[in-house]
Amino acid sequence: MKFPQFSMLPFLMVVVMLSLSGTTLSHPHWDFLHCLSLRLANYSTISKVIYVQNNPSYSSVLNASIHNTRFSTPATPKPFAIITPLKTSHVRSTLYCSKKHGFQLRIRSGGHDVEGLSYVSEVPFVILDLLNFRAIKVDTKNEVAWVQSGATLGELYYAIAAKTNTLAFPAGMCHTVGAGGHFSGGGYGTLFRKYGLAADNIIDARMIDANGRILDRKSMGEDVFWAIRGGGGNTFGIVLAWKIKLVPVPAVVTVFTVNKNLEQNATKIFHRWQYIAHKLPDDLFMNVWITKVNSSQVGMKTVQATFRGMLLGGVDELITLIQDKFPELGLAEENCNEMSWIESVLYFGGLPLQSVDILLDKNALPTLSLKAKSDYVKEPIPESGIEGLMSMFLEEEADNAVAMIPAFGGKMDDIPENELPYPHRAGNLFEATYIVQWTKEENAESGKYISWSRRLYSYMTPYVSKSPREAYVNYRDLDLGINNNDYTSYEQASIWGFKYFKNNFKRLVQVKTKVDPMNFFRNEQSIPPLLSPWKKKGN
Repeated sequence: MKFPQFSMLPFLMVVVMLSLSGTTLSHPHWDFLHCLSLRLANYSTISKVIYVQNNPSYSSVLNASIHNTRFSTPATPKPFAIITPLKTSHVRSTLYCSKKHGFQLRIRSGGHDVEGLSYVSEVPFVILDLLNFRAIKVDTKNEVAWVQSGATLGELYYAIAAKTNTLAFPAGMCHTVGAGGHFSGGGYGTLFRKYGLAADNIIDARMIDANGRILDRKSMGEDVFWAIRGGGGNTFGIVLAWKIKLVPVPAVVTVFTVNKNLEQNATKIFHRWQYIAHKLPDDLFMNVWITKVNSSQVGMKTVQATFRGMLLGGVDELITLIQDKFPELGLAEENCNEMSWIESVLYFGGLPLQSVDILLDKNALPTLSLKAKSDYVKEPIPESGIEGLMSMFLEEEADNAVAMIPAFGGKMDDIPENELPYPHRAGNLFEATYIVQWTKEENAESGKYISWSRRLYSYMTPYVSKSPREAYVNYRDLDLGINNNDYTSYEQASIWGFKYFKNNFKRLVQVKTKVDPMNFFRNEQSIPPLLSPWKKKGN
């Protein structure tokens, strides 16, 4: 990349600022700031874009998008600097200076990476935080939208609903998740049985590659465009924006919730659900959440299976369908609510239904520490297996644990597993995500909660996919295997890579080798090139 020469004044201002704050910089840190400040051109921009550790706003900017307080402790490695670019040239400058001065770059859109990979690294690093890249342009006439990577799903849904109540987008249920990370791993929600993943409905993108080139779908080529739609973030480049295809929804949808605890035959009803849910019409989304709740007996606990769903239609159609196909659930009209699609976003997001403005609030939900693991299930789990699963939720560590189990089938069965990097298509009854949470104050005891999640994962081994045991990349799990800080062989990365991507991992490695052969964009579970530069040097 070639840049014009700039005045030394911005850099001198940075020096003064750092001197006054008492910051002492080693040569690489100094050189990085020198490099970047020269390219940002003026003091007012520098003060809005560069946050070093002694900046009074550093901690608030760092913590604003940390949604897993397990990685918000004094011992958590911190970035040398956080860069919050205001325009594309700032992104290119950060990329250039990070490469030149040996800093690893972590790219953060919403901060929901469950292993903290978008804002934590064990080697010297800088965060490129896309919080200012949040523009959304909705074109209802052509049923498309452009959304920048730093926008949240809530902001996207809000922007669509402001223009129309009969178009939507098939992405996730948590409104604070960033679009960039969500789309790059696939992304699914209440519309995926009808329309597939978020990534299935992306038709263009704007990306900066490791050489600083600004690319769209045509100029990046179909291989790279394929890879960024499900191959995981921080691997192939910096995706600044996505062009998405909006999908039709009726003006009225119907949602429902039915709770069944152990004393109400939750085990038998869930067992039956496994045989039915994936075969239901693709207009119907259904999932089950398993949690510990208070029992009707004072001072006692039980396990509850919460059956929730949404039909793209009216309540009478829903009740007729469920009573015919799944009478064991006992669905009644009082369990159901008719509403607009945007109101269903609030419903499934656990938000009050009063106003959609809450979708713009990134702090509407509490932030906890957590560990997540995931599985795919291809054969119904026997009742004895479900009983064991339920019993684990009665353990002390499971007070704030949940198993989230969405039914597959529908459109997902129709899409070939190599259509995109996300391979978990036909043949899956459901996905199961196990999340255990605890408060930030309990981080010193995090080991017992993580141990519980690993024991649950081990318990589920006989009942889930095998060879490989599949997992969902948007619920990253470093227990599956990690890369080295320098060279990582194809064989080593395959240990975790085939779990997330199955045979698509091979093509992802080929694309990585082509687009980023020096492996600049990397983290503990990024796709490695076939031969890294360290290996070429014989290290």
